Amino acid sequence: MSNLPVTLADIEQAARRIDGRVLNTPLVFSASLSERCGVPVGLKLEHHQTTGSFKLRGATNAVLSLTPEERARGVVAASTGNHGRALAHAARTEGSIATICMSRLVPDNKVSEIRRLGANVRIVGKSQDEAQLEVDRLVAEDGLVMVAPFDNRVVVAGQGTLGLEILEAMPDVATVLVPLSGGGLAAGVAAAVKGRSPKIRVIGLTMERGAAMKASLDAGGPVAVEEVASLADSLGGGIGLDNAVTFEMCRALLDDVILLSEDEIAVGMRHAYSQEREVIEGAGAVGIAALLSRRLGGLDRPVAVILSGRNVDMDLHRRVINGGVDPLAEAAAWPR
Repeated sequence: MSNLPVTLADIEQAARRIDGRVLNTPLVFSASLSERCGVPVGLKLEHHQTTGSFKLRGATNAVLSLTPEERARGVVAASTGNHGRALAHAARTEGSIATICMSRLVPDNKVSEIRRLGANVRIVGKSQDEAQLEVDRLVAEDGLVMVAPFDNRVVVAGQGTLGLEILEAMPDVATVLVPLSGGGLAAGVAAAVKGRSPKIRVIGLTMERGAAMKASLDAGGPVAVEEVASLADSLGGGIGLDNAVTFEMCRALLDDVILLSEDEIAVGMRHAYSQEREVIEGAGAVGIAALLSRRLGGLDRPVAVILSGRNVDMDLHRRVINGGVDPLAEAAAWPR
């Protein structure tokens, strides 16, 4: 653990740095899931965070770690939406300006919210990798400071503070289910909980189509994966072929990675709404989806499920909740 890019000490320092700037979100008992699974299931309501997702933790830690001169130059990042919203909020709070580069796959509701927060928005290409090229240009030509959405030590440390809160609220937790995209959340949470209690299982959850971290873990190193539309749009995008932080941490710390179909993700969203009274986006529903699909074995002790975000287009949410739709077709038909 001490040889990994982000340690428990880094996460504890991040918790002190961002204290008072992010919410300590509730962890609540789910009667419906506990009954179905036969063990206590706690839901970490991170979608109640100020900007609607966990991303505010890492973005805030990153902005606060910059020098005043760096903040004055402005920050820039590529994003599938939630990191951009979080960075826009954190930058504005600390007197800086954010520029967010996104592909055309990012839903319009996320783009408009980032603009509302005062950030400059660039829509570039059809993938996170293409948006990253614009970030690189702005860093080189305009001197902006890049705050990478996941492959960034201070961002990972910030996301890891969520793991510390899970342990405080649920000290007997045995398994933590965490959404997996570029690996910032999964790496940070795993480093936090395993740093305190190495026997806790941490399982990454993602969609079947375009799961870049899963493909990279299977290949033994970062690989390029085509980015495609999904109900779990926040989990899209590559991990970067020069990934320096999250690949190594996910390979060392994740006990398993489970892929979920679009139908299963839709079922998770419906359950969250009908049984838990929570509106969550597809990426936030993968933990519930995994429990409902019964793909997890060895559940004989308490489970914590991270509901990572709520920034979903509400027209889409209504169609998913009402059922009778093809989730894959719905994802592909989102307005760009």
